[in-house]
Amino acid sequence: MACAQPARGDTGLGDFLRSRRAAVDPREAGMPDDGRLRRVPGLRREELAMLAHVSVDYIVRLEQGRTTRVSGSVLDALADALRLKPDERDYLFTVADVTPGAPTRRPSQSEPAPRLRQLLDTMPDVPAIVVNHRMDVLAWNRGAAGLLTDFSALPPAHRNLIRLTFLDQSFRALYGDWQRAAKDCVATLRMEAARRTDDAALNALVGELSVRDQDFRTWWATHQVRGPSQLVKTYRHPIAGTMDLDVQQFSVDTHPDQKLIAFTAEPGSPSEKALHFLLQWSNTHVMADD
Repeated sequence: MACAQPARGDTGLGDFLRSRRAAVDPREAGMPDDGRLRRVPGLRREELAMLAHVSVDYIVRLEQGRTTRVSGSVLDALADALRLKPDERDYLFTVADVTPGAPTRRPSQSEPAPRLRQLLDTMPDVPAIVVNHRMDVLAWNRGAAGLLTDFSALPPAHRNLIRLTFLDQSFRALYGDWQRAAKDCVATLRMEAARRTDDAALNALVGELSVRDQDFRTWWATHQVRGPSQLVKTYRHPIAGTMDLDVQQFSVDTHPDQKLIAFTAEPGSPSEKALHFLLQWSNTHVMADD
């Protein structure tokens, strides 16, 4: 059975447990109404302890970061009691550092795989970018530059989708539902931060956004997490108008730290027509990744 040593003064596990405990409706968890006033939302510590079959003192020590060892079976019980979604369960095990049989993590690679650059060039009808785990944009094609922004005009340190989402007003205005997109960004970054606690650039990004944006600070504190998934996002483009696009992520076997993200529209839809117009416009007005 895999166990974890307590984090060095880190309350990531405790903070996450408290946030998820507060999010559980006691009635849905089967807790009877005992007539006592609930001063905080969600489950009480003693209720979580009962559901997970551990002591209240153990829950207190977990939330305060004072545990000596955390077993995988206890984490499973806590995840069940808190009704965690798959991404949240993975995050729980990550912040507790209980990952039996996990492969050794390869170093982060800052340059896109050469064949990915070639692939982007052969996708004239599909806007596409290559990003790393921090959502730094490493490469892009002409369609992506037309859809999102001319990345070549930005300093390399600013070519980050999450940073642009929060700090660039033009980029922010592209989203039909900015709040949803921004919350997804925070949840994705939170997941990666737990997996890569020693990533100085990622920690610096979190620090900058926490200082400069109130919404980011608020949502970061909720400990919402999300792994890669296919999404449909609405974009309000100043040239092409409103488009509903599928945002699909593809892993790269030779560069596990990198993903290819492609933007497509439903065949025959008004969004496909708008995207086609945008791609024609992009061919003469924007730069691809050189």
